[in-house]
Amino acid sequence: MKQIKNDGQGKKDGLKFHIRPFFAKDFFKNSIVHWMFIITIFLNVADWIVLYIFIKPVDLPIILHYNVYFGVDMIGDWWQVYFLPFIGAVFFIINALLAGFFYEKKERIASYIFLLAAFLIQAGIIIASASIIAINY
Repeated sequence: MKQIKNDGQGKKDGLKFHIRPFFAKDFFKNSIVHWMFIITIFLNVADWIVLYIFIKPVDLPIILHYNVYFGVDMIGDWWQVYFLPFIGAVFFIINALLAGFFYEKKERIASYIFLLAAFLIQAGIIIASASIIAINY
């Protein structure tokens, strides 16, 4: 039988072993990338928290979308408002992965545009969530 030598470093196939080098890349050391990540994640978390505080579980349907021309055009259950921050998180993950890919290919401006798009999507979702809260209060 082959003897395995324990060098004290532990398992090299764990999740922690793979995540740490990912965040140690030059991509995350860039200050623009760093701050765009922080601000976008903050906006998404704030959206989840604000919706949790203001939208309470009810048996009646609530207004999910209001249009100036047509008035209320979408109603649904209370839990459907959480679809907005979820979509924001999905867009952020996709844009962050694309930004990292383009950053490694030395396309820094494309990377910044993807991160800016993720930020703008989050800002738009915050506005949409605020309007849902305002129309249902």
